[in-house]
Amino acid sequence: MASGEPVRMAVSMSSWEGLARLAFVAEQFGYAYADLQLTGDNKFALFIVPDPSPQARQRAARNRARYPDAGDGVSLPPVVPDAIEILKARMVVDSGSQYSDKVRMGLAVFALTALAASIGFTLRADSVALAVVGVVWAALMALLPLLLVYSRRYRTRNAARLEAAGFTPVTDRSGRLRYVPPGGQLPGHGNPFASGS
Repeated sequence: MASGEPVRMAVSMSSWEGLARLAFVAEQFGYAYADLQLTGDNKFALFIVPDPSPQARQRAARNRARYPDAGDGVSLPPVVPDAIEILKARMVVDSGSQYSDKVRMGLAVFALTALAASIGFTLRADSVALAVVGVVWAALMALLPLLLVYSRRYRTRNAARLEAAGFTPVTDRSGRLRYVPPGGQLPGHGNPFASGS
């Protein structure tokens, strides 16, 4: 970040709160949250880009002077809970719009089947254990539609929170629904992550 270049961070599975805090700190030092996507290796890719606005430059200069040891990860500006909640909502919506429900269902079926198969191969000598693995797999398959409905509702609640905060829903070039902050623009306008992906 010190170079002022766009940043893509691969972050191991973390809480929404932790990811939002990371983006919040970046915003205090002249960056803006651009996107969050799930990667193939079960990590998140957090995209942040330099924020050229005068307000961001002033905030960054003020915070660099006030927190010269920010690189230690401890001497940081105080967290603003409302800002964290908005960033969390953006991240939930962005990561949720990465794949359609059909693709998410397919990925979940594949992952759960692979997990059950690996456990089955490990326990292949014990038929009772294999039966238990089969029953657990079947139960998880039955729960998948409920989990997808819950996920959709969770994204909808977060989208409503963004709209109430003045964010505008926009479809990006790749067809993903994204929310643009008041006075902001969709990634791709001067953003090196132009496709929004």
